[in-house]
Amino acid sequence: MKMASTTEPLGDFPFWGLLPRKETGVVSLLSKNPNFDGRGTVIAIFDSGVDPGAPGLQVTTEGKVKVIDRIDASGAGDVDTSTVVEATDGVIAGLTGRKLKVPESWVNPSGKFHIGVKSAYTLYPQRLRERIIKERKEKQWDPVHKILLAEAQRKLQLLENNKSNGSSNGASPNSLIDKMTKEDAETRVSLLNSLEKKYNDLGPAYDCVLYHDGDVWRACIDTSERGELESGIHLGEYRITHQWASLTSADQYNISINVHNDGNILEIVGMCSSHGTHVASIASANFPDAPERNGVAPGAQIVSITIGDNRIGSMETGTALARAMMRVMENSFYKVDVINMSYGEHAHWSNSSRLGELAHEVVNKYGVIWVSSAGNHGPALATVGVPPDFQSDSIIGVGAYVSPDMMTAEYSMIEKLPGCPYTWSSRGPTADGARGVTVCAPGGAITSVPTFTLRSNQLMNGTSMASPHTAGCVALIVSSVKLKSIPYSPYSVRRAIQNTAMALDVDVFAQGHGLIQVDRAVEHILQHCNSIEDKVRFMVECGSERKKGIHLRNWLADKPVDMSVTVEPVLLDDTRADANQKLSFCMEMVLTSNVPWIRSPSCLQMSYTARSFQVSIDPRGLERGRVYFASVKAYNASNVEKGIMFEVPITIVVPVIDLLHGYKYTCPAEVFRAGCVRRHFLYVPVESTWATVTLKSSHSEKCQRFTLHAVQLKPDCSVKTIEFYKVVNLGSNESSTFVLGVRGGYTLEVCLARWWSSLVDGQVEIDVEFHSLRPSHEEVTLFCSDGVQRVDVRAGLRPEEVSPQAYLKHHTQVLTPTESKVEVLGGLRDTIPGGRPVYQLILSYNLSVSKAAEVTPKCALLSDVLYESAFESQLWMLFDHNKQLLGSGDAYCTKYSLKLEKGEYTIRLHVRHERPDLLEKLSDLPLTVLTKLSQEVKLDVYTSFNAAVTCGKKAQSLSLGTGAVQPLYLTAPSLTDKTLKGLGLTPGQALLGTLSFAKDEQVRKADQYPLRVVVTELPCKKRSSTSTATSPEEKKETKTHTEYLEALRDLQTAWIAKLDCESGEQLHKELMAAHPEHLAAQLARLQALDAGGAQNRQAVIAQAKQVVASVDVAPLLAFYGTKTDTRSDAAKIKTQMDKQRNTLLEAHCRHGSALSADLIPLQHPERPQESVEQLDAITVEIMKFVEPSDSKVIGFFASYYQVRGFDGLAARLIQRQCEEKWTRENEAKLTEAYTRLGWTHAASLIANSHPLRFPTSFTLF
Repeated sequence: MKMASTTEPLGDFPFWGLLPRKETGVVSLLSKNPNFDGRGTVIAIFDSGVDPGAPGLQVTTEGKVKVIDRIDASGAGDVDTSTVVEATDGVIAGLTGRKLKVPESWVNPSGKFHIGVKSAYTLYPQRLRERIIKERKEKQWDPVHKILLAEAQRKLQLLENNKSNGSSNGASPNSLIDKMTKEDAETRVSLLNSLEKKYNDLGPAYDCVLYHDGDVWRACIDTSERGELESGIHLGEYRITHQWASLTSADQYNISINVHNDGNILEIVGMCSSHGTHVASIASANFPDAPERNGVAPGAQIVSITIGDNRIGSMETGTALARAMMRVMENSFYKVDVINMSYGEHAHWSNSSRLGELAHEVVNKYGVIWVSSAGNHGPALATVGVPPDFQSDSIIGVGAYVSPDMMTAEYSMIEKLPGCPYTWSSRGPTADGARGVTVCAPGGAITSVPTFTLRSNQLMNGTSMASPHTAGCVALIVSSVKLKSIPYSPYSVRRAIQNTAMALDVDVFAQGHGLIQVDRAVEHILQHCNSIEDKVRFMVECGSERKKGIHLRNWLADKPVDMSVTVEPVLLDDTRADANQKLSFCMEMVLTSNVPWIRSPSCLQMSYTARSFQVSIDPRGLERGRVYFASVKAYNASNVEKGIMFEVPITIVVPVIDLLHGYKYTCPAEVFRAGCVRRHFLYVPVESTWATVTLKSSHSEKCQRFTLHAVQLKPDCSVKTIEFYKVVNLGSNESSTFVLGVRGGYTLEVCLARWWSSLVDGQVEIDVEFHSLRPSHEEVTLFCSDGVQRVDVRAGLRPEEVSPQAYLKHHTQVLTPTESKVEVLGGLRDTIPGGRPVYQLILSYNLSVSKAAEVTPKCALLSDVLYESAFESQLWMLFDHNKQLLGSGDAYCTKYSLKLEKGEYTIRLHVRHERPDLLEKLSDLPLTVLTKLSQEVKLDVYTSFNAAVTCGKKAQSLSLGTGAVQPLYLTAPSLTDKTLKGLGLTPGQALLGTLSFAKDEQVRKADQYPLRVVVTELPCKKRSSTSTATSPEEKKETKTHTEYLEALRDLQTAWIAKLDCESGEQLHKELMAAHPEHLAAQLARLQALDAGGAQNRQAVIAQAKQVVASVDVAPLLAFYGTKTDTRSDAAKIKTQMDKQRNTLLEAHCRHGSALSADLIPLQHPERPQESVEQLDAITVEIMKFVEPSDSKVIGFFASYYQVRGFDGLAARLIQRQCEEKWTRENEAKLTEAYTRLGWTHAASLIANSHPLRFPTSFTLF
């Protein structure tokens, strides 16, 4: 049968839309000027790392190496190789314990080898780690484990089927053995199930060997895990050799190496995610055989600098950012022309910071052009993050745009829509008035990703994709001027981009100056070159606070405002600039603003000094509820065609201040098309504490997708401080209400955006209502010694329902450093050009966890600041008692919490700065540890003071009229509460929680206040009612001679175990002669003999029998068989009985352990039956008092079970010991127990992770 054919020819695939270049003039430029393809330029990618093995990242259009350097600035890939050894007979003893065979082909003139250990999983990104764990489990664990589990279940079933119908009674050895046989079979099944459930693969531990071959440092990573270095990865320093390799064939994770500190640190460079490779591919990928897949600047070379730290989930750190900037400032290997940074966070302020100072030097001293993503936090205004919002307005911030061709090729949409900014793209302005978004560019692409993803390409979108597109365009511009030998600066390139961008018919805050047009920019910079201002930036400062622009938001907008503006021309690298350039600088500027509500001068004459002028802003007559943007633009009077020299950006919000009834705002239904954004600005009543926003859809039969984003800006607070963000799906004629916390006196933006890809128009009405339950304290602190804390609540806007609730959720303890050390770092990666070394401060803290808990370390002085911090780093790492790294955290403490078991831990905190004197001031820096309570503790709240002090009727729901005030009284929690009792609270510690007042559950979540309870005293034991105060003299008791003799006896007893064997025996004899019934002396002698080792076993057995014979068991059994002791001295009697029981148990255990030690080396048939029966008898005696899992006898039972062949029961006990405290000794016992059981897969898993559980030193920062 003939196949059916299409009646119409199929269209070509739109390759041009996968990585769009038409929209920004790239195709146009390169078709006319093929050599302007980025050749001769270097782009530094500040990101998660670039894979040199990814498609398109091997060579440039000229055949040069594409990725010329790879650096991990975070330190996550560092290996401590400070241990130096020499080979003996061609073999090195590795730190893992493996014998490493050195290949004969290696050239090492010094004979010295630096060695270290690295965990593979610490290099892997999270998704790769998850994949490899899964594959290793399926390959190495599951086949063996499933067979063993099935066999154990079969044996248990067979045992149950063959069990005798008769019942055994008593505790005879035979009945006990029968019971243990079944229990052992059950335990094996249980243990195997537990191993499956708690499977924990720490991954391979690789030996690392580093040496210098006379020309270059070389490193070998023993991926064989057998010491076969010949088959391991052997690489030279990447910058010199450009060598890289996959760590293993399974992971396809491409690594390279760098070396620092004369071989004492090996830096293994990988990737913490696929993000950086995708970014680099957009900027500069080159496909010689498929040029339609090329990046924007295929001729440019790449320097990959990893700023994401794998230890904290690929988040950037201050250390990484500082090192990255130092690298690009100046080095002898290459000149970086462009930085792309598709990373960033929101900062609380941008006018000062350590990283801001370094960024200022990068651009304004060393002339590197910095391009950065604006962020993906839109659509509300002022959502641009840092770096675009750094203190210097010299960084190009980029918003994300989606074109019609992208919709077709990348998103496979049914129909094209008009191009627009992505809904989530961050908007300007910055809090201090700068545009924030300089230009926009295509914010999506399907291009290369790392090989470890096991895919060739992937769709990603975000301003992270728009930024490298712009960086690629900048590389094209720089390439063109370099080929033409035209001088340029970051400022001339930026002005060319701004003056030639294509303004779109969309939100100005999303597009900046418009969609970048690189062909126009190249034409512009070539046409207007060699101008006097080419190396000059015009530093604009507005108002007394010297802001980058004018941004009026939290005001009533009811009268004109005059603002002073200062403009100062500053040459590139001003301090070293030619004085003649400064003397000759003179420009006549014409100023203009095209809106009637701004008045400014019409001209400004400038020489090389700051000039000031006034700008008058009159908001009267502007429609309320809207935002307005304009700028005062300055042109060179002699060359107006060149475009704007500088501008004063002005954003003013004219909020609605007259609300219906003083609290309600309604916007009639409006039509929302794809990508449509509507903003409503409301001046929040001073009394308001929360608001409700109701959306009502109409005139649509389909579900509609919207983004509701509400923001208030507080001074020196990031946009996230008071924010509500929700993606909403509204059905036909459906309404949804949302509750958001607000603060009175600040303008609220209610932003509603139709999703950019929506094909159907929608109509929505918006209602906003403000509410108020305002407390007298924004943060409530209750001292336990005060007992009661009053808080007044006022309903300031309208009647409200009140139902106060107070909960404690965390316990805080403050740790002080046990060790503090300031030291110089220096070296290539930690020295700022000009011979300015960086110093580090390392602080150590001891943390004791009394029971399993979730903890969050927090350095209050450095918390919640990163880009705005005065220091370069605030990274902490938490280690267990074996120095195993359990977790790390950085600036944003709430992101990093750890679940810890009971035990002792060490926290190390790292701070960096160029000035050691600043670090010295932090040498006593306290660290707060927040521990999540196992259960929230509710505080009692009352409506009257008397009710609070008498524990009367608690506050219930009540109604407050408009303007009414209700006093509320909080009472301190009982520190004997079961949740608080085990915390080990001490005076000065605090309990943290929240306080809310509204009755509605949604409102309580949105409008709540911090609550702190400070512990000032500890609960005391109740005194007897008959006790009376006594003087110090009366408290002194006269000691009798008998008591003196007893104390002397006890002292002699304590010395029995301390003396040598002969002297101890003599002292024991003397004591027993004087005190024949003194059990403690006999026990001390037993302990001394047992400490002597195997040669004393028979003496131990004999002494143990004497101790047992000295204890009358019958009274002990009678005592412990009694449920309740009502005697007046019951506590004293119990202490005596416990002491005798423990002595008896220890004697039995040491007796049994000595017998077991002789029996274990023998095969079962060779073991004397008499000795085995003695062990059975000892077991029966012990089990009269305690279970085998009791800590006092667990060691004996582990040995006994081994003798009896109950290896499942033995493994269970050893496993419990390991869970209590994982030590080398316990680990060895557990490995041996699993081996005896034939569970070699479990034994291997533990043995292979041994170097990772017991590192020789703390992980490097």
